[in-house]
Amino acid sequence: MSGKIVGVDVGGTFTDLILLGEGGGEDGGQVSIAKVPSTTDNQAFGVMAALEAASEAAGATLSEIESIVHGTTTTTNALLERKISKVGLITTEGFRDVLELGRRTRPQPYGMFGSFEPLIERDLRLEVPERMDADGQVLTALDEAAVVAACEALLARGAETLVIHFLHAYRNPAHELRAREIAQEIWPNPYITLGHAIVSEFREYERGTTAAVNAAVQPILDRYIARLRGELGDRGYGHDLLVMQGNGGTVSSRIVTEEAVKTVMSGPASGVMAAAATARQAGIANAITYDMGGTSSDVALVRDGVPQVSSELELEYGIPIHVPMVDVHTIGAGGGSIARIDEAGLLQVGPESAGALPGPICYGRGGARPTITDANLLLGRLDPEKLLSVDRPVSFDQLRETFERELGEPLGLSADAAAAAVLRVANTKMAGAIRMVSLARGHDPRDFALFAFGGAGPLHAAALARELSIPRVVIPARPGITNAIGCVVADARHDYVRTLNQPLGLVDMDQVTAIFDAQIAEGHATLEREDIAVEKVVTLHSADMQFQGQTHILTIPLPGRRLSRTELEGLFAKAYWERFAVELPEIRPVLVNLNTAVIGHRKTVGVEALSDDTLRGTSLKDSFIGERQVWFEDGWRATPIHAREALPADAAFPGPAIVRQMDTTVVIPPDATLSQDGHGNLILTLNRAGSERTGG
Repeated sequence: MSGKIVGVDVGGTFTDLILLGEGGGEDGGQVSIAKVPSTTDNQAFGVMAALEAASEAAGATLSEIESIVHGTTTTTNALLERKISKVGLITTEGFRDVLELGRRTRPQPYGMFGSFEPLIERDLRLEVPERMDADGQVLTALDEAAVVAACEALLARGAETLVIHFLHAYRNPAHELRAREIAQEIWPNPYITLGHAIVSEFREYERGTTAAVNAAVQPILDRYIARLRGELGDRGYGHDLLVMQGNGGTVSSRIVTEEAVKTVMSGPASGVMAAAATARQAGIANAITYDMGGTSSDVALVRDGVPQVSSELELEYGIPIHVPMVDVHTIGAGGGSIARIDEAGLLQVGPESAGALPGPICYGRGGARPTITDANLLLGRLDPEKLLSVDRPVSFDQLRETFERELGEPLGLSADAAAAAVLRVANTKMAGAIRMVSLARGHDPRDFALFAFGGAGPLHAAALARELSIPRVVIPARPGITNAIGCVVADARHDYVRTLNQPLGLVDMDQVTAIFDAQIAEGHATLEREDIAVEKVVTLHSADMQFQGQTHILTIPLPGRRLSRTELEGLFAKAYWERFAVELPEIRPVLVNLNTAVIGHRKTVGVEALSDDTLRGTSLKDSFIGERQVWFEDGWRATPIHAREALPADAAFPGPAIVRQMDTTVVIPPDATLSQDGHGNLILTLNRAGSERTGG
């Protein structure tokens, strides 16, 4: 790589940044990292602060940086907090309530209570006469005067963005395209979303909600990206800003707002991409990625070196988002997750978080409620002198009093026992999330390594591995900035979906090849439009299939764009057997969707330079810092503390121990052994994993 490259990820608590200097490719090079508090009011401020800190440390200026890749939580947070734009909908006559009726599910599976508010209010959902049938034939012509009247009415009611979503437009988009032409003459801004343009597949509910999400966050993302691009340009940055998408690829900031919905889960996806790249370099094909930050924990599965991608994300009840995204399961358990006693007298941890402000008690920014980070500090797992971004130090006595008052007294426990209970409850929740991406989908966790990162991930990784009988934990060189590293290693990627929804026996296989060819052409055209430097372009194809009469769909990876009907049927039967151990030869398979991912591979960025060898010791004594009392499952133990940067290359020692570094703390329990591989990863082997398998 000839120039400097930056990866920056904005989390709920911290903004992480990595700057790789000249030679930052396969041969290594100068590395500068920054970790600053996120600025929730305007994430751009945190990004610029991190850039300034890293650039100053590296002696660089923004004009010397060749590329900046940004993972953002702007759209995700806007949706979760419902701080979204006011959206108007024009839809087929008789179908204004599809987005509210949904799929006959309930917000709460048990009980008589629960509520749901669709993203678009009912008085902003208007109908016009038009109708296509399921084959794309016109049943009712588009009433163009009604479209004009609907646009004017929506503007009068304060709508900022517009969704045009007609029935069966995925088969024939003519009415949606014509309605957009009419709306563009009236609508005062470019925020017009067509349902078929975002998701070209059947299921009007999912297609409509995905379009509604896109419209709801489009202006918010547009304004944020414009502010950030302006700040960067004013300070001398002269290249394009790339933005991470939820599918694990990047997109030019010049076109990212057109499909803003694809940036949902951008941050978590970048971490999975970094984990997959690091695991591949370490020779680990199968890994469960575990990213614990300040606000949440994200888990995902990597099989044969490739992160699993899904189009079945439901961000919250009633908001399914049907665009391809890295299959990440998120729970509200992060370092800032608040512990409390509920009305039933039970200890609960999360999902409410102290966030960046006021943050955990120990940060001294006004936080007054106990969190997971506070529990780790109270139990000796964190060094109070090395916490990042502490405004006013809080004494152990104050912290202990808070735990005893808020949790211990209601539970009949001491402060230390209450802190230990907080960790047990949090670990149980996080283990459940890992089961959701592994056991619940037919994968045995013992066949995988646990790849732990995030600022808090290595604190809890050993406990989770023990709970799930995972024999090996991998901790990368820079766990706390792994998501930022993911931005650096990510490729440009665009995904396309086309619905057929026909019994396989009736499918024209030449049409299948033609659809794949069209998707490939569209992907290449988009890459050219972005003008991102890529070394080569590859395509991945898959098919969504099901047996006739069933509702669940299996995604089948395909070896190429041209297949015979017999080959496709055989691939589906094999995948169905592997997933359900059932053969159904008497039922006809159905080809539902055809999918293509067009990936532009950017210049390879190696991660070897992330390990700083300048301070590396020659013996374990060189890394020894001291000793303190640390709580483990069997009680308090005198525990040696080591500096990770000073560990010898061949370091190997049993627990208990603590390994400390700038961006995280690694806990090695008494029943584990720590070693270091040739790539700078720490390998934690559990001695009582409960399995003879060799995960990974």
